[in-house]
Amino acid sequence: MSPPMWRDAVLVAGKDLRIEARSRVATNQVAPFAIVILVLFGFALDPDRGVLGRASAGLFWVAVLLSALLAVQRSFAVEAGDGVADGLRLSGLDPAGVFLGKAAAVAAQLALLQVVLAVGIVVLYDADLGGPALLLATSAAATVGLAAAGTVYGVLAAGLEVRETLLPLLLLPVVAPVLLSATRAWEAGMGISVDDGWRWAQLLAVFAVVYVTLGILAFGALLEES
Repeated sequence: MSPPMWRDAVLVAGKDLRIEARSRVATNQVAPFAIVILVLFGFALDPDRGVLGRASAGLFWVAVLLSALLAVQRSFAVEAGDGVADGLRLSGLDPAGVFLGKAAAVAAQLALLQVVLAVGIVVLYDADLGGPALLLATSAAATVGLAAAGTVYGVLAAGLEVRETLLPLLLLPVVAPVLLSATRAWEAGMGISVDDGWRWAQLLAVFAVVYVTLGILAFGALLEES
């Protein structure tokens, strides 16, 4: 990987994060949306606190997945008007660097969101985050995979008029293994199950490597077609 690619990745990530910091969409809309999801699940399952506790890992990752859709849509929506997307294509930036930068910006937002959600499940569901090493490793691998897959399918849907509805249809089936693997790993880390959580974390790492590689190789062609 060439130094210019990393330079371009830093430029794009910085640009996207500055836009989000100024607009505060992530803090004022995405994070509250994720918390509302946890609260609604809590209302639905509150009569049975045992079920709520056992399902807390799955509910956490469902909230992360739904919020990731908003973050990815937002990442490409800011470039949908005023010829910004054309400017990005003609900027001479390395497409692989653009991909890595946009994925890194989405990953940073998801990481912060997971901190908020982790506090949420502890407060609302009385969850026990007793295996921090496994939980952190799982979150890191899942976040990279979600951000990379979301960026690949985000640029694929960006040029279409129905991108808001098409993106969930394209992305959710692809990231279903992330929901399964991350939930199993977190259940092991939280002491809910006796599964080998590190095996699930390794599967998430493979998913992340596959989608980062796919994005580096294919993002340029997808950007030209969008």
